[in-house]
Amino acid sequence: MKTFSTMVAGLTLLLGAPASAQPQDVPPQITVTKAPAEPDAIPLYGAATPGSADTETWAQYYGKYAVVRNVTRPTLTPVLPDPAKATGAAVIVAPGGAFMLLAIDPEGWRVARALADRGIAAFVLKYRIIPTPIDTAQAAAFMDKRVREGLPDPTKQPTIQYAPSTDDALAALAMVRSRSAQWGIDPKRVGMIGFSAGAMTSLNTVLAAKPGAGPDFFGYIYGPQAEVTVPADAPPMFAAIALDDPLFPSMGFPIVEAWHKAKRQVELHAYAKGGHGFNLGVPGTTTTGMLDQYIAWLGMEGFLKPSAGR
Repeated sequence: MKTFSTMVAGLTLLLGAPASAQPQDVPPQITVTKAPAEPDAIPLYGAATPGSADTETWAQYYGKYAVVRNVTRPTLTPVLPDPAKATGAAVIVAPGGAFMLLAIDPEGWRVARALADRGIAAFVLKYRIIPTPIDTAQAAAFMDKRVREGLPDPTKQPTIQYAPSTDDALAALAMVRSRSAQWGIDPKRVGMIGFSAGAMTSLNTVLAAKPGAGPDFFGYIYGPQAEVTVPADAPPMFAAIALDDPLFPSMGFPIVEAWHKAKRQVELHAYAKGGHGFNLGVPGTTTTGMLDQYIAWLGMEGFLKPSAGR
């Protein structure tokens, strides 16, 4: 396997920006910035929320994408639809970043706004991640090493994991359901969509959840395709990946096949081009249709209508 840096010119895959968006022979441009105002962010555990926002290191990637490292204080930010077009469905959005940063702008805020525009209540989950050095260059070397070590075998799920991320996703699901009346949400139609490490977090949440505590459905967007043991009550899964993904190269779709063999609902979209980290879509490729396909799938599965029959 090539080194992570050589494959994608440094941190592209970690940051959730398409490899096609930058030259391949120069390092990515990362500019440290002040933390943005997040007036709507809700501490995930209330007064008991661990950590501090002061630990966070924010940056702009190529002047376009806000990313954050060293998240120790998890939060949930609601992005609610116009009540006139609200469907009552809710989706927790889990951005990726190899469990060492969060691509919170392209895979969080932008996704949430797009969902809300389509009548779906969205909640951006800023979950806890592995601490990294404060210095950007040192952090890049640290993350490069951890990613390469964490992907020893493409036929197996990556070993790079972080248990607090799963805990935070479960807590986010519980919060959304507990406040469903306040937010105009059907507590039986609360799902997730995750990107890369966020996809892994969504999957880990499904695997770890007690009955009734996991997502009612989930989007698994450019996550590892390795097989897992599927729970008997596994929720419907929407999987999307590009066939030219350099981080998770095509080897068939074992996780999708496992869902299908377990007789659980699953849909797969495998795009010809898009790389890893195509977010809401790379212009000129069919990945631009991913979110609309996800929403159409939610409608087909009945999650955009009241859940009286569920």
